[in-house]
Amino acid sequence: MDCGIFTSKTVLLLLSLIFWAAGVALAYVGSYVISSYKTFDDFRVDSYTVIPAVIILVVAVVMVVVGIIGCCATLRESKVGLGFFLLIILLIFAAEVTAIVFGFIYSSKINGDLSKSMSEVFEKYNGENSETRAVDYLQSKLECCGVQNYTDWQSWPWFSSHNNSVPTSCCKANVTCTGQFNHPELLNTNGCRTKLEQFLENVLTYAMFVILGFAFVKFIGILCICMIICRSSRNDYQPLYS
Repeated sequence: MDCGIFTSKTVLLLLSLIFWAAGVALAYVGSYVISSYKTFDDFRVDSYTVIPAVIILVVAVVMVVVGIIGCCATLRESKVGLGFFLLIILLIFAAEVTAIVFGFIYSSKINGDLSKSMSEVFEKYNGENSETRAVDYLQSKLECCGVQNYTDWQSWPWFSSHNNSVPTSCCKANVTCTGQFNHPELLNTNGCRTKLEQFLENVLTYAMFVILGFAFVKFIGILCICMIICRSSRNDYQPLYS
């Protein structure tokens, strides 16, 4: 039994250290998700899809504090401290499960009215305004052109006012290209809507897998805490290493 308690304490000490590292890692993941969504905010991506990222950031802050509490409670075998540690882990575990649920819910809602909102932004493209910068960044980063495909530009003012051409951000990388519509072999002809949806879904999926991994670690921690508390309750005065 003592061997099991020793192992449980060792696991909990390691878990406390993991909490500190995980807090930093989750903070990075949450910030990455939010920044990825904010980058394309001009296209009115559903703001509710950042809810999982907000939960991740809150959990990250709490985990750093909890790691300190867990380390002290484990070393002293304090039932009160371990009980508090267990409660916090359960709350964090519940928050992570909630983030995972929200992630899967909103990953299916990313598309929403994205096509319509994107078309409105593309139509305002004039080479100088904020919509121009957003469109150029999107087309360059995702290597796409237009909303559905590059022919969409034919229906927007930029095309007719610039000698039947598309923006140079539609051009393929490492080629000499002026955006001429009659040279599609030099252009990224695929539309941006599908690629943007896929990019945002991939970001969210990445975050969900990270959360799932940390949730599993916390589940192991819950079992170890329960083992130590049960042992202490049965024999408060039995030496730990007999």
